[in-house]
Amino acid sequence: MKKSLVAIVLTFAGIATGQQTTTQPQTQPAAPAQTQPAASQPQQKKEIKDPAEYNAYVGAVQQTDAAAKISGLEAFLAQYPNSVMKEDALELLMGTYQGAGNQAKVMDTANRLLAANPNNVRALVLLAFNERAAASAMSAGTEEGKKAQAQKWADARQHAEKGLAAVPAMSKPDGVSDADFQKQKTQMSGLLNSVAGFAALQSKDNAAAEKYLRAAVDADPSNVENVYPLALASLTATPEDDVNGLFFIARAVNLVKDPAGKAQIIKFGHSKYVKYHGSEDGWNELLAQTATTPLPPAGFTIKQYVPPTPAEQAADLVKTKAPKDMSFAEWELVLSAGAQADADKVWTVIKGVPLQMEGTVIAASPTELQMAASQDDIDQKRADIVVTMGGTIPAKLMPKEGSTLDFEGTPASYTPTPFVMTMEKGALLTKAAPPAPKKPAPRRHPAH
Repeated sequence: MKKSLVAIVLTFAGIATGQQTTTQPQTQPAAPAQTQPAASQPQQKKEIKDPAEYNAYVGAVQQTDAAAKISGLEAFLAQYPNSVMKEDALELLMGTYQGAGNQAKVMDTANRLLAANPNNVRALVLLAFNERAAASAMSAGTEEGKKAQAQKWADARQHAEKGLAAVPAMSKPDGVSDADFQKQKTQMSGLLNSVAGFAALQSKDNAAAEKYLRAAVDADPSNVENVYPLALASLTATPEDDVNGLFFIARAVNLVKDPAGKAQIIKFGHSKYVKYHGSEDGWNELLAQTATTPLPPAGFTIKQYVPPTPAEQAADLVKTKAPKDMSFAEWELVLSAGAQADADKVWTVIKGVPLQMEGTVIAASPTELQMAASQDDIDQKRADIVVTMGGTIPAKLMPKEGSTLDFEGTPASYTPTPFVMTMEKGALLTKAAPPAPKKPAPRRHPAH
């Protein structure tokens, strides 16, 4: 958690409450007064009817020494726990504790504020950021630690979401211009969206993380602490929001200052870009664009690489390679996945032609061999060729299952799915079964 961010919120609380409370003694120094509420809609005048209560409140507010103001406000709250000015006094007390550097009391007062008004935005902001900081600092090495950390993230998100819901109903304090008040609300909404989004990301609720973090980035596009998590949420969502994710990961590269961190983000972003686009073409241009463009412009897109279908691969193969020059795996691709016209071009070339091949024995009998000739089918131990032998295999030459051997056969027919080629007039090309299997040459199908 950035201390400066919390300081901004506390400054809002201190200034706003101070502007509300210090105006009253000047207008009615010795009589019950009316002040504006800190956070309620619509704005209504507050009136302290008891002169003693009024004097206690004004006396505390007018103190210039922090310790005296804290003492006076605490005494006022203890003596008048149901005062109409309770929330105002707590907000001013919270800001005064901050000025005195007493963070524990700041958080304690924030909780007291929520007890008085569950929708007090300034208290919700402080608690949300404090819980985010605590969750980030916690060790999750044990199950208990994981549960405690998860609870802190849940608390942070709950307070942030509640604060976001309460921001629109905030009332403008006296002495604050409309423009300044709107700026305060926008900044607090940005802080709350940041916490809610980061907390959602920790619980893998990527849809919510994207929503909140995008709002935070829209409010402050140069804050890498929101830009990078937004990129992660987008790129790891289900389904992935690749176009926005890649824009913001490139934007994060431009914003991060640490060289080691920048290198890691570049590596991650480049990998995601190539996977989505199919090549690195355009990656450097995206980095250059996001250096000066904080948010995706209208119509921004990145072309997604769509791998060719097996039928398209088969068509390209037939166009670029003669059937006689193809491997068995390539024949299998065309015959099993290609258009009929492409399959016919291959089959008319190899049908009835004696072929000498190497394969792995899946099963063997004296009159038939079941062989795997493509690497994919070898790995799966699935026969893609059935060879009817031209004669009986002698027992001493019977191939062992799993062994690799050279054989000859004449293609007679095939079944496209699952692919099996039937061969006739089979013959062993080795004098004896190999003593031990040897690893076949790697011949894989083109990627489907």
